[in-house]
Amino acid sequence: MNAELIAVGTELLLGEIANTDGQFISRCLSELGINLYYHTVVGDNPARLASVLKQAAGRSDLVITTGGLGPTYDDLTKEVIAETMGKKLVLHEPSLKRLKEHMEKFGRTMTKNNEKQAWLPEGCIVLDNDWGTAPGAIVEGEGCTVIMLPGPPRECEPMMLYRVMPYLQEREKGVILSQTVRIFGMGESAVENRLAELMKSATNPTVAPYAKEGEVLIRVTARAETKEEAEELIAPMLDRLHQELGHAIYGTDVASMEKALVEALAQKGMTLATAESCTGGLVSQKITSVPGASAVFYGGVVSYADGVKEDVLSVPLKVLAKHGAVSEPVAAYMARGVCRITGSDIGIGITGIAGPSGGSEEKPVGLVYVGLCVKGAVMVRKLNLGGIGRDRDMIRHLAALNAMHMVLEYCRK
Repeated sequence: MNAELIAVGTELLLGEIANTDGQFISRCLSELGINLYYHTVVGDNPARLASVLKQAAGRSDLVITTGGLGPTYDDLTKEVIAETMGKKLVLHEPSLKRLKEHMEKFGRTMTKNNEKQAWLPEGCIVLDNDWGTAPGAIVEGEGCTVIMLPGPPRECEPMMLYRVMPYLQEREKGVILSQTVRIFGMGESAVENRLAELMKSATNPTVAPYAKEGEVLIRVTARAETKEEAEELIAPMLDRLHQELGHAIYGTDVASMEKALVEALAQKGMTLATAESCTGGLVSQKITSVPGASAVFYGGVVSYADGVKEDVLSVPLKVLAKHGAVSEPVAAYMARGVCRITGSDIGIGITGIAGPSGGSEEKPVGLVYVGLCVKGAVMVRKLNLGGIGRDRDMIRHLAALNAMHMVLEYCRK
């Protein structure tokens, strides 16, 4: 099946909001093994939308639209779709009832323009919207099916997951299963070079790499009659990837580095605390975003100023004077100090130069030291995270990932 997406909204064209719906739906279609060939963004103009829709319906089996289903005069997506597909708009009484109940629940008055959202193309499959007011719809035509979804991501994403995905899975027949391997410490080009022949020869399952802000993801996708058969196809490929990439793989089907770290700490029965300078609490923020982190994370100190490093973390003034705040000994003292004041089993100490200013020939922007203290024993890793395209935010992000990965490596020994 070949598909394309049409995002409707002048605010998208003007750059006022990002088209996150397109990114999310693309990933969903990829998981189903549906070919996605075109993304189009069109403003709230019925003539231009009709032109784009006719072109899409003429070359694709499936067209998914987002946006333009609201109650205002410029929300015209379903009107244009109905006309293009040769359908009349009819009042869908169950949707009207849902709208009225929604308004009453939140103490709002039902106005005439709200009723507009309950008028849908005749004969369509109605997609109930439990996350908003505008229902979606599937209009099946000869040669092409058009699916319309609301624009707000908080509505579009669950509608895609819980309404559209089951419909498409049923149409596609069989099962398409994907598993994602997460890699840290190897760039995308290095991963592709290592796996070039494997990716070319793999057909079922397929192997595809994706770069993601300091990490590389590899998606392994198999098509089979049943989930069990798809898992059997994927298993040998996962083994092959572990043989090729070894320790660079830090998880399969884990949501993030921080999620993998919290799980590893829990399995190890150990606790963690952080002392951060250049990352400004970023590691703490990432870890505490994971549900259940309270069982393994004791707390953190943002020791941006040298005085805090000295007074709170017990970094000796003479060490700061001799080596500077960005140095191996200071990272070691920070890691040891946060263990002492929190009583945690493991402590991280991070100090560096995130830029864009503050660097020198001896200590350039991007120089970061990460200290790891485990029950009194300390090791420090020196990182050079600067370079073309590495701004302050990216350097901080990479420093945080490296620090978490150091702890993860220890936990998995």
